[in-house]
Amino acid sequence: MKVNELASALRLQSITEPDGEREIDGCYIGDLLSWVMGRAQSGNVWVTIMSNINIVAVATLADVSCIVLAEGVTVEDSVKAVAEAKGVNLFTTPMTAYEIAAKIAALTV
Repeated sequence: MKVNELASALRLQSITEPDGEREIDGCYIGDLLSWVMGRAQSGNVWVTIMSNINIVAVATLADVSCIVLAEGVTVEDSVKAVAEAKGVNLFTTPMTAYEIAAKIAALTV
């Protein structure tokens, strides 16, 4: 499944979507950035409530397919601009991390 297909199926609100054709390979949930850097896999959807600028760096290092901000979390314009510049797909949803991860699993397994 591709990022743009997942976003459409789950009605995710796009913050940035510079690479909607990126393939998804699993899901990782985490808020401790150093933990995510060491454990998220390339192609994973990363679900978090973190919204600071460091999420873009972690997403780039871990090579995740996109970040989904759970529970309606949004980002400042500066984070949005850096995510766009770095090619990081970034979405938000009102769902909890558990709810969105369960839906991702149902669609991608």
